[in-house]
Amino acid sequence: MNLFNLPGLAFWGYLIILIGIAFASARFSSKGMSEYFVGGRRMNRFVVAVSTVVSGRSAWLLLGMTGMAYTRGLSAIWAVVGYIAVEYALIFFYAPRLRRFTEARDCITIPDFFAARFHDRSGILRGLLVLIILMFMTGYVSAQFVAGGKAFSAGFGSTLSTGVLFTAFFVFSYTMIGGFLAVSLSDTFQGILMLFALLALPLLAIINLGGFSETFTALASMDVALDPFAISFGAALGFVGIGLGSPGSPHILIRFMSVDDPRQLRYVAHVGTLWNVLMALGAVAIGILGKLYFTDVSMLPGADTEQLFPELARQLLHPFLFGLILAAIFAAIMSTADSQLLVAASGLVRDLYEKMFQRGDAIPQRTMVLYSRLAVTMLVVLSTALALIAEELVFWLVLFAWAGMGASIGPTSILALYWKRTTRAGVIAGLVSGTLTAILWYLTPALKGVLYELIPAFLVSLVVTVLVSLATQPPDDADDMFEEMH
Repeated sequence: MNLFNLPGLAFWGYLIILIGIAFASARFSSKGMSEYFVGGRRMNRFVVAVSTVVSGRSAWLLLGMTGMAYTRGLSAIWAVVGYIAVEYALIFFYAPRLRRFTEARDCITIPDFFAARFHDRSGILRGLLVLIILMFMTGYVSAQFVAGGKAFSAGFGSTLSTGVLFTAFFVFSYTMIGGFLAVSLSDTFQGILMLFALLALPLLAIINLGGFSETFTALASMDVALDPFAISFGAALGFVGIGLGSPGSPHILIRFMSVDDPRQLRYVAHVGTLWNVLMALGAVAIGILGKLYFTDVSMLPGADTEQLFPELARQLLHPFLFGLILAAIFAAIMSTADSQLLVAASGLVRDLYEKMFQRGDAIPQRTMVLYSRLAVTMLVVLSTALALIAEELVFWLVLFAWAGMGASIGPTSILALYWKRTTRAGVIAGLVSGTLTAILWYLTPALKGVLYELIPAFLVSLVVTVLVSLATQPPDDADDMFEEMH
């Protein structure tokens, strides 16, 4: 393993910048819970725009999406259409209401929002949300550590265990020290790095082939699927349905609560969508161009299509630039892991400890920040242990995480913001039915083969929430709460 060759030096430069951001953010984040978990609601609009979209993408975009485009051709574009469209609508319409209400009611977590919206005095609703978030987020973070370990071991020849520990240590370092501000600033830096990698590599690949004309001629002469509609309706619907997971992802929603002015969310929607589109186009282009460099999947390391992006970079780029590509892959992983880690920690400290166990007791804000840092430490240790010794459990949790949270938190939060008649009982029923439907649908082969589980689970949760809400009493002050959203 050589971390001090040219790729290694580029990689170290990237990591040093992250640690620098963490220490620069530490003093601000130590002031209190709001600063540590939502940046004191003072985040710049550009930072919110970029960090929102990259925190939701993970290594899937750089490794999974490029591999999918390599296999499927241009029809893979449907895998990005859903989340790009949903996230634009989410930021433009949903986010301003969430931002205004959460500031008016001093909410700094998603369970906080639900508890305030439905007067959850018993703590059952808050506790259920924390359980769902902790279960899936811990699995998600573990999966990101495994992905980071694989990227590190492939780039520098280490063991997988060494790569996992290395990934966990750096995510832990800047998240624990700098809190939400460090996470958002580092995600913005990492988003710029990811965009550079996804746009530069296909451009260099085209130049290396002799230009655009030669590239199109080569593609036309090969068996490369360039028809975006060469896909079944069911597959396209499943791909587009991926976007339904975004309104149920707390690590995305929390960004909306952090922006300094809700009026800036229009800018966030436009810039974030542009960033999403450019990154997606770059990923699809890399997959399609990869067919010209690796005409058969057996030419890729381990015959693994997810190795296309780093292997193409290795062949085309100077070693130092290859190091930047490795850093971009790491950035995709870490920009998701840090956000998920912070959301899980807020569930432990804000929701469980402060709001449920220490109800009514005044706790100094700096003490709460200390507890938050301890929670981050504990979650990193747990996630690392799962990544090293229980990879099958991690894989199982991640299978249901996007669909489970999307189908439970997604429809219930939309109704909470847009339908005054929504009730606490309806939301609890929606959370349970959405999560269970996603899991049971996936585990039933006859159903899984028909449609991606998030779509039916989302619809079940939506219908159940509405029906139970109609049969129960809504909060008396629903009109007042909706005034606060406007």
